[in-house]
Amino acid sequence: MPEGRVYLGLRGAVPCYAGNVGNQMTVPCDWQFTRVRDLYLRIPDEELALAAFAVRMVAYDRNTRFCGRCGTKTLPVPAERAKQCPSCGLVTYPRLSPAIIVLIRRGDRILLARSSRFPSGMFGLIAGFVEPGENLEHALRREVMEETGITVENIRYFGSEPWPFPDSLMIGFVADYAGGDLTVDPREIESASWFDRGHLPRIPEKLSISRALIDWWLEGSADGSSRDAPDPDRR
Repeated sequence: MPEGRVYLGLRGAVPCYAGNVGNQMTVPCDWQFTRVRDLYLRIPDEELALAAFAVRMVAYDRNTRFCGRCGTKTLPVPAERAKQCPSCGLVTYPRLSPAIIVLIRRGDRILLARSSRFPSGMFGLIAGFVEPGENLEHALRREVMEETGITVENIRYFGSEPWPFPDSLMIGFVADYAGGDLTVDPREIESASWFDRGHLPRIPEKLSISRALIDWWLEGSADGSSRDAPDPDRR
């Protein structure tokens, strides 16, 4: 039996639970452990979303067993996804960390950057977490300036994606290059360059909103003029 069972909700009429599998627990010989990311295209999208949600809720349960204010053991809040301290009353909800990600266009090219955390040869889009007191547009402009030294304009919303690794909500945008020379911050990224459609490096897998943004650009005209109004429902 998994440790620390967490009730996820109903899938149709079937109650769903998740939990940690202890080091000593054995599984059937025809089963195997795998990362949630590796389940992409191997199971239906609905089941993939359920697996991602399960990972998130198990982590939330494990990290909130004791009150962060006074250390008392917390209790579940009935009819709500929350924990409450019976001593000081502090209510803790599942953590959600908003982050922006942006596809920046410059004529028929887009800006791709490489992080040291990426697999060999892979480039992706500029992304970063929203800081307290920022709106999404301010966070986008700040991250782009900090990581690449350039400015952007014509910021437009593309879509969003829950990213349970561990608790992000990725909010995607499209923007146009406004000015400045590429000057990467080596503490953030290794390199950044402008790429056209015929000379793309290795790009993220289709699981990610980063790839969805790049695919949206690839489907457009050579100069992007026919795709100036991203439609998030198209994803």
